[in-house]
Amino acid sequence: MRYNEIKPCKPLAPYIKCYYIYESDTTAAFDDTVFPSGCVEIIFNLGSGHWQTAANNTFVTTPPIELWGQITRPLAIKSTGRNVMLGIRFYPHAAAVFLRDPVDLFNNQVIDFRDCGDKAVQGLYARLQDITLWDTRIQLVENFLLQRLAISTQSGRKIAVVNDVMREIRGYDFFDNIDNVASRYGITSRYLQKIFLQYTGLTPKLYSKIHRFQHSLQLLVKKEVSLTDIAYDCGYFDQSHFIREFKSFTGYTPSGYAKETSPVTLALANN
Repeated sequence: MRYNEIKPCKPLAPYIKCYYIYESDTTAAFDDTVFPSGCVEIIFNLGSGHWQTAANNTFVTTPPIELWGQITRPLAIKSTGRNVMLGIRFYPHAAAVFLRDPVDLFNNQVIDFRDCGDKAVQGLYARLQDITLWDTRIQLVENFLLQRLAISTQSGRKIAVVNDVMREIRGYDFFDNIDNVASRYGITSRYLQKIFLQYTGLTPKLYSKIHRFQHSLQLLVKKEVSLTDIAYDCGYFDQSHFIREFKSFTGYTPSGYAKETSPVTLALANN
């Protein structure tokens, strides 16, 4: 399978982490699991295959245009047929700028983006299907996003605060509590929690956990350091704390997880 990431244009760079292209090179079906990433995504399915996600003890085929809300627990997926995908991966705080509904409404869901968009979304999807050149497809998506950005009514001040707080949380030596963080911005901790949830779909504490987990996953995939070192480097209290949190986000213990069993993880790791 092929996976490739493309950087956005300068005006969209503060909002879009990357666009990505995923193309399967076989029609063989496979199972996988998606882990929490901290990001909201929109995915255009442009191939003849289908994806399915676990829901209520069964699997449901995803729509042609998928809106992935924040995933906070492992989500089983299935791939059938030859899939071709064009994805938009937003920074954690940025999807709200382009959506009409609160981001947290979509948590742990994969919904049809056409249901929360307008006719422009339908037209964009039709044009993406008619065109095969990836550069042109990316340009069409960027034009759509730039139009959405131009009419967005979201508060730049709130977005900036959430972005700055996320940057603090991602710091290696971050051990502060939310009350102290909020006071540095002249707001209450309750208000910070509110706008953080509004723009990311997550609480600051959960965002911190997912960021720490993603860092540990990257180290684990590289297989260059011990589990004890990973736990220490990622700021866990001890190895048992690391194991417990890793399992809550993946369904596996760190020692029981192998990227070789995950085609999606393998594609990302080899990018």
